[in-house]
Formats: sequence, structure tokens, C-alpha cells
Amino acid sequence: MTVKPLHLLTAVASLFLTTSISTADHPGRKSLADKHGPAGIAGDHVHEKGEWMVEYKYMNMYMEDNRIGDRTVSDSEAIAFGATSSPMTNRMAAPTQMTMEMHMTHVMYGATDNVTLYTMLMLPSLTMDHIRGPMNPAGAGTEFTTHNSGFGDTALGALLRLYSTQRCDWILNLGGTVPTGDIFRTSSTPTAGMMSQALPYPMRLGSGTFNARPGMTVRYFADDWSWGGQVQSDLPMGKNYRDYRLGAEVRLNTWTQYLVCDAFALSLRGEHVWRDNIDGADPQTPDAGISTNVESFRGGYWYNLGIGGQLNWKGNYLNMEIVPTLAQDLDGIQLETDYSIIASWSRAF
Repeated sequence: MTVKPLHLLTAVASLFLTTSISTADHPGRKSLADKHGPAGIAGDHVHEKGEWMVEYKYMNMYMEDNRIGDRTVSDSEAIAFGATSSPMTNRMAAPTQMTMEMHMTHVMYGATDNVTLYTMLMLPSLTMDHIRGPMNPAGAGTEFTTHNSGFGDTALGALLRLYSTQRCDWILNLGGTVPTGDIFRTSSTPTAGMMSQALPYPMRLGSGTFNARPGMTVRYFADDWSWGGQVQSDLPMGKNYRDYRLGAEVRLNTWTQYLVCDAFALSLRGEHVWRDNIDGADPQTPDAGISTNVESFRGGYWYNLGIGGQLNWKGNYLNMEIVPTLAQDLDGIQLETDYSIIASWSRAF
């Protein structure tokens, strides 16, 4: 699957620019429970000059069963597919389940009324279950689990409010990530201690590259509801020291929030995700070993639906979403995504 991020960004921005937005006066409207977007959205608001905001965000993504394109397959089918796929794979093991947890600390500062600076520290915790394949010296059909955790890549950037009224905001995100996450660790667990192997791509803590993350957000606030749209990208710059780069990614989100009362809102969000395959290859990740090492089996398309709520209570902002994946079409064979849970607490001062 080929993604053209800059073309898509231009198309979506053109769509936003044709949107008619009311400028009716409604003092204080942007300070209610829907002042921030749903929990899965970032970079959707700015702060006044001199104002700080601190946020803790938690995300848990759960994946189970393999998928070939848009079809779910059994563990035995995943191993059998690897015998005839190009390239051949899953001879040593096949993944069966994965949990991706992420702890995030987010700090924002209003440099001016229209420019907000931000940084985010990330602590991923990755656990993957497997079934051993026919060429594994530890015994075909047996199971094992690998785990990896530590610091991930660090995000930083600036949010620029390009246009604002009492009813709407247009915000440009000029951000990126710094490669602070470890991308090469080994484990002897797959072969029951007989030999050490590099952990596959999805089990690595960072990208190993500096990544640009340009994006654009538009918000519109009516009396008792609000609407938002955002396009965000992740564009790796060059290759890392292991001689590869992760695929470019584009995310398109639209959402609606309804004010139950001034302090509480409900939200519904739709998210499209397009991701390219990995470019290059780590020399110590043989394709035949496991499908999570195959660079051409990392891209695809996902559609997620976020259902959530926001509570603005005594200066504390609580935000939560449950996000099932409703559709996905994956390159090669990959673990399919079932759902995510996202929750955050933040406070401005």
C-alpha cells in the first residue's frame, strides 16, 4: 500500500478551507467540557500567554489473531501461510496476541496567546504472545511470551493558532519526535534459551529516526455541541543506525461532542489511519523467522471508532475513550487490532 502524505494533507486542508464557520458571539463557550477534543486527539487547542498545562495519558491497545488483508485466520493458518508467502515467514514462530501499553506525560506552555509549545515523554510497555513454528528448535506448537519496556521517542513542537473567533479555531501543528527510544534488544526466549535473537519491529520502543509530525486542526463550537476535524502525519527523516525507517503514517480524524451540561460532554470520533511499509531492513531480522520481521508486512489501513466522555471538574480535566477497530486491510499477514482504551487527566495553571 502506497501513502502520499503531502498530497493527502493538501487535499484535506483544501476541504477544511471551504467549510463555512459561524462567528456568532458566545463568550466563554470554549471553556466548557468540550474545550479539548476526545482522548485520542492531541494538538487540538492552545493556551493563553503564560499558562501551563500538565497531562498524564494512558493508552492500551489490544491485538489478537492474525489477518491476511481483511480476513482473520487461525494460528495454524498463519503458520501455513508463511510457508508459501513471499517472502517465506513464520518458520520459527507466529505472533498470536499483543498488548501495547503507553504511559505519556504531556506539558504545554502558552508562549503567546496564539503560540503554544509542547513536549511529551512516552513510556511504552509491549507484550507479545507467540506459537512456535516448524523450524523452531524448542519444539513446534509450544508457546512463549516476549516483553519490552522503557523510554520511547520524545515528542515536541509548537501549536500555532492561525484563525480564531468565539466559535472556532484553526490550529497548525509543527511538531516532531526525537529518537530517544531503544530500537535494538535481543532475547533468547523464542528458542527457549538456545540462541539469542533481535526483538522484531513491533516490539521496539522507538523509531530510531527524527520524525516530522505536521498537522492541521479545525474546531467549531455551537451552543450545546461542537465539531472537530484533524489531519496528522508521521514522516520519518532518513534511516536509523539499523539501516531502516518506519513507514510514513497519516491519520484523519473527525469528531462530534455533545454537552450534557457545562461540566460534562459525550464524544463520538471516527479515525482513518494509513501506514506505509518499512523502508530498508535490520540485518539481524531474518524474514523467515516471524512475520513481524517482514518489512513489507507492516503497512495497511485501519478505521477506528472512538466513544468517550469528558469531565471538566474543579480545574481537573478527565477524558476517556473506548476505541474499537471496525475495519482494517493489512499488507501481508499481521496481528489485527481489536480495540484501544485511552484515558487522561490534565490541569492548567
